[in-house]
Amino acid sequence: MNVKYIVELNESERKFLLDLISKGAANARKLKRANILLMADKRIYQDIDIANALSAGISTVYRTKRSFIENGLDAALDKDDERPGGARLLSGVEEALLVSIACSDAPKGRSRWTLQLLADRLIALTDLESISLETIRSRLKEKEIKPWQKKMWCIPKFDADYVAHMEEILDLYAEPENPLQPVVNFDEAMKQMIADTREPISASPGQTAKQDYEYRRVGTANIFLFFDRHRGWRKAKVTEKKTANDFAECMQDLVDIHYPNAEKIRLVLDNLNTHNPASLYKTFAPQEARRILRKIEFHYTPKHASWLNMVEIEIGNMNQQCLDRRIADWEMLKNELSAWENARNNEKATIKWMFDLDKARAKLTRAYEALNLS
Repeated sequence: MNVKYIVELNESERKFLLDLISKGAANARKLKRANILLMADKRIYQDIDIANALSAGISTVYRTKRSFIENGLDAALDKDDERPGGARLLSGVEEALLVSIACSDAPKGRSRWTLQLLADRLIALTDLESISLETIRSRLKEKEIKPWQKKMWCIPKFDADYVAHMEEILDLYAEPENPLQPVVNFDEAMKQMIADTREPISASPGQTAKQDYEYRRVGTANIFLFFDRHRGWRKAKVTEKKTANDFAECMQDLVDIHYPNAEKIRLVLDNLNTHNPASLYKTFAPQEARRILRKIEFHYTPKHASWLNMVEIEIGNMNQQCLDRRIADWEMLKNELSAWENARNNEKATIKWMFDLDKARAKLTRAYEALNLS
């Protein structure tokens, strides 16, 4: 088929192609054609060898050589990408390859895939002469693939210990309200204390508020948060740190101030190293530590399963509704949190928890089966 198209480059053409490849500034399609012409020069390589070396099709090699012989170097390198009837659609194999590329690591030196990078890589690995960015975008949208996005996610180890703690928590949540044995969720959050370096400008008719992008870090505040969904109650406590002593004092407040009449407080919390009875013995005399602990029953969420702690949802509400701004003054922080919690408590704002044991076992069927727990 392609015997009559014999490529013979002159010195000027060869130099131009070598310079083009060494600079690497052209798109992948153009670089591929330049390499085809250099390898085909004076029949140094057979078409099949060129195709294999460059991951190109025989037809691509043939068309490039023909274009060079009939129309010259510029035509061979910059062949019109337009095709009769519109842009070429991806075949099933090409679409699968695109998905595979998009789900792989980005090229060295790049933090993420872009549409242009994906198009160039797909052209380099297939017989495609060209591919529009819109085609790449639409195919990725159909497959719900967004290679330029990345979410931070805590991936748990789903084992028997995870299941045991998860089912314990879900069982606890399923119990009806019992004022004598309340279920209270507990965790802490961090707030970066930030001051303006220039006075902000308030909003006015026709003008938005203005805040200078520069700021000054003042310190870091810790916020302990209690949450009782049955009462629609929460309590925020601001501290400079989150040491064992701070935790112990929170437990003392829980027993003596917030729930003095409770027989037993079922406390849901995570596995932070200070979240344990030992912290109370480090802080108080043994008699006081034991008095407090007699009224608290700890229920720990599985490791890497903060989603099971309802207070995490309320911390998100607190951050969005109250703390999403620059706060530099400790008293202001305490006052603003107090106003926020009072308003929420007066509303008896709560959480409607929908995830129970039956849904957990249905949703995680394969994981249960892997553990022979089904």
